[in-house]
Amino acid sequence: MAREKKPVHRVQMTEGKRNIIHQLLEEYDIQSAEDIQDALKDLLGGTIKEMMEAEMDDHLGYEKSERSDSDDYRNGYKRKRVNSRYGSMEIEVPQDRKSTFEPQVVKKRQKDISDIDQKIISMYAKGMTTRQISETIEDIYGFETSEGFISDVTDKILPQIEDWQNRPLEEVYPILYIDAIHYSVRDNGVIRKLAAYVILGINAEGKKEVLTIRIGENESSKYWLSVLNELKNRGVKDILIICADGLTGIKEAIAAAFPKTEYQRCIVHQVRNTLKYVPDKDRKAFATDLKTIYQAADEKKALAALDRVTEKWTPKYPNSMKRWKDNWDAISPIFKFSATVRKVIYTTNAIESLNSTYRKLNRQRSVFPSDTALLKALYLATFEATKKWTATIRNWAQVYGELSIMYEGRLPE
Repeated sequence: MAREKKPVHRVQMTEGKRNIIHQLLEEYDIQSAEDIQDALKDLLGGTIKEMMEAEMDDHLGYEKSERSDSDDYRNGYKRKRVNSRYGSMEIEVPQDRKSTFEPQVVKKRQKDISDIDQKIISMYAKGMTTRQISETIEDIYGFETSEGFISDVTDKILPQIEDWQNRPLEEVYPILYIDAIHYSVRDNGVIRKLAAYVILGINAEGKKEVLTIRIGENESSKYWLSVLNELKNRGVKDILIICADGLTGIKEAIAAAFPKTEYQRCIVHQVRNTLKYVPDKDRKAFATDLKTIYQAADEKKALAALDRVTEKWTPKYPNSMKRWKDNWDAISPIFKFSATVRKVIYTTNAIESLNSTYRKLNRQRSVFPSDTALLKALYLATFEATKKWTATIRNWAQVYGELSIMYEGRLPE
């Protein structure tokens, strides 16, 4: 899909604009782009002051040059430092004797007018650490932002995350993928490995949707049952197929929460785990032989291929094929489908593209300061990645038709 081009701002020059520019050139000795920035910074400060003067006139009910019998009147100025897109600057805020003036242009206690919050959140979404963001802002805008300030800014999205985690879901999802990525997280001075579990759904329209992200430490049937029950509480009534790796307790949890749902062991993970300790010299040949199993026309042929591959490679790699036999009940459901449907189930492109975004977070940060910091980064990364998700899964009409027959009466008409 072609990337959408941002609209180009085209300057429409008017006589009024030309006059302003000529006055600007006369007032300031502009020789460079940096001089223009300095001039705009000065003008911004002056404009803010004039707007605040007008606000004070409105507050008091009379202009600065007028006399009044009011017991409230102007009481000088208070200097205030604010951060703007042109850098740090001082402005003069008008004061009144009763201290009842509430400026709106730059509000009380407001120290930033640069829209820096959105820039910080955008950098955080790209996996930058609070220190990296702080240094970048100082380099670009010339003012300091503490790591605590940056953390406070990103904390503003926590209510959004909570709303997103609790949003209503579709009643039926034909396919659900569950995958995990591991991160190092600091907890009371101790670094722990935590798993971020991503649940990605394909809805009835054939579009991808991240349903939830859970950060957990110990997999168990109890844990997975709570995750699946959460989906039910958000409106999910049925799932045809859940595709996942061998997560501890997942099979039992699916049977309890969604008894009619088929658990399909992720073929890609199955292959990766088989080849994990196979040296390069044999890996390609071994991988080719494994294809004869999961690409077999039916389960009977797949079992025959399994016997051949096991017999061939077990003498050299004794435990390599054990998991195929042990997990066959969760591997075999795929053989009742056509090649088109199989490709959707065992091709993990849907979740792998998302995982590549998440892996960037690991490259940017070796350790997250807390699980909350990790959740914020994952949510923002998810939000950025899913902006581009507009297309349906390839050949979805055919896939949907086949699933409708296989799971009669369970999909919307």
